[in-house]
Amino acid sequence: MGNQWLNRHNSDIYVKQSRLDGYRSRAVYKLAQIDARDHLLTGNMNVIDLGAAPGGWSQWIAKNKQIKVFALDILPMEPLINVTFIQGDFREDEVLNKLLEQLGGCKIDLVISDMAPNTSGIKDVDQARSMLLAELARDFAYEVLTQNGNFLTKVFQGEGFDFYIKSLRQQFKKVVTRKPDASRAKSPEVYLVGKNYLGNSN
Repeated sequence: MGNQWLNRHNSDIYVKQSRLDGYRSRAVYKLAQIDARDHLLTGNMNVIDLGAAPGGWSQWIAKNKQIKVFALDILPMEPLINVTFIQGDFREDEVLNKLLEQLGGCKIDLVISDMAPNTSGIKDVDQARSMLLAELARDFAYEVLTQNGNFLTKVFQGEGFDFYIKSLRQQFKKVVTRKPDASRAKSPEVYLVGKNYLGNSN
């Protein structure tokens, strides 16, 4: 099983492309394809990247756009130019305070999350874990986003998915589902984009 996965991984066109382009992960192309469609990233903005390690999304943004990126993860991450990294759980006050200190009062225009749980192989358990992460990312976005800010998160289709979309539609003017070409066809992952946050007047 391990060898089959490794062979698929090494033959993946996006894995090959990420190596050629010098990116840390193939996930950069998911973000690039979503951004090409939804225009989430523009100059002179502040972005928070949740679950950032190994840093592919932050790397792509910082390399291609003049944007301040604040990356958070419980795992360590190698430094990136123009990216402020904070290691720790964003739910903890100490980590949140570090972030607020780094922000220095700057508004947040976009929160992105590519977080996924460690899988157990038990479908219902894994779905519940993935939805919890998506809910945590959503609630965090509600706290920090400026009015009309945007939100991008990975979600796995299954129990709780429809309710989650409904919750986003109460807080954003527009919510769309994206399945970028770089997302493996067999994966239940999709990405939800919430545009123009309604709930904060920062």
